[in-house]
Amino acid sequence: MNEFQGKRIVLGVTGGVAAYKAAELVRLLVKAGAAVDVVLTAAGARFVGAATFQALTGRRVWHAMWDERMEIGMAHIDLTRGASALLVAPATADFLAKLAHGLADDLLSTLCLARDCPLLVAPAMNRQMWENPATQRNVAQVRADGVSILGPAHGEQACGEVGDGRMLEATELFDDLYASLRVKSLGGKRVLLTAGPTFEALDPVRGLSNSSSGKMGFALARACVEAGAQVTMVAGPVALATPRGVNRLNVQSALQMREAVMQELPGQDVFIAVAAVADYRPRKAAAQKIKKSASSLTLELDANPDILAEVAARPDAPFCVGFAAESCDLAVYAEGKRVAKKLALVVGNLVQDGLGGETNAVTLFDAAGAHVLPLAEKSEVARGIVAHIASLMEERRGQR
Repeated sequence: MNEFQGKRIVLGVTGGVAAYKAAELVRLLVKAGAAVDVVLTAAGARFVGAATFQALTGRRVWHAMWDERMEIGMAHIDLTRGASALLVAPATADFLAKLAHGLADDLLSTLCLARDCPLLVAPAMNRQMWENPATQRNVAQVRADGVSILGPAHGEQACGEVGDGRMLEATELFDDLYASLRVKSLGGKRVLLTAGPTFEALDPVRGLSNSSSGKMGFALARACVEAGAQVTMVAGPVALATPRGVNRLNVQSALQMREAVMQELPGQDVFIAVAAVADYRPRKAAAQKIKKSASSLTLELDANPDILAEVAARPDAPFCVGFAAESCDLAVYAEGKRVAKKLALVVGNLVQDGLGGETNAVTLFDAAGAHVLPLAEKSEVARGIVAHIASLMEERRGQR
């Protein structure tokens, strides 16, 4: 992720057993090109020692208020100068209380007061500590002060109990920190998108579908969240984890997808039709499993509605983006789809480049022509698509 390349992150580690996740987070950040300065509290050092963080970062760990390595001994002021973000993970109940009340009795808490960059905290504590009214008051105050709260998650805790208070995983914190550094090109916008295949039942166990994995749609949902949008995703039958911050609605058939889209459409600014919707459905699904026989089987099929065309034709249509997955003549079919349906943008790709895989190569077709996004991980392709959508929307605003 090039958003971290050349960036410096200050990571505060306080005294919670979840400190082991901070070590993995450091590894991910360094691998992505970030320089990481770790500030370790005395309590944090009881869980993961300074030597671990020094080995992972290649940099000395900070812990003392008057560290002589910093000119004139002002690490509590100078350490965040030039940093892209200060993240405290784990952030204990005690540390959140310090933040809420402006206490500054060690290097990390003083850094938070004197910081010159955004502050994010990842709470980690027992469920009863998290639910305690005092903690909730402190969290509310910290959030009101402009601090980003990452988590906590619900799950099994080190004490053996289950509930809210578990710190997010290192990969989740990495994604949230990445999102915080992204330009919010879709800030304040509402995005509705479809993802995955549809399944058109023939009988209780069989149906018509396709090999769409849903990965491109899910990557786009995540990229839209990173860009600051409020995202609702209508997803066909895929076994993919919902991107954090996305409101997911699960459907099976094309008719169910259409119903969900039309219900969610009012007030949306952008509609992205990524799903590989079946063009046809069985005229009538059998109530019982169709038994195999020696004779051939004839299926009567009816056309499914064209959800994208219906949305784009509305007088109150949002900014509409279509997808065209073709096996040949991509430019002809994708541009033809854009013109026929009067779309602002069509994302075209050859099925051999992206269907079901982890990577994709796409061409963006708009009124100005064709724009190629080369083969890359679908997450990176999705960010390129979102950046293009944002630029087109900005152009449209400028023309009004």
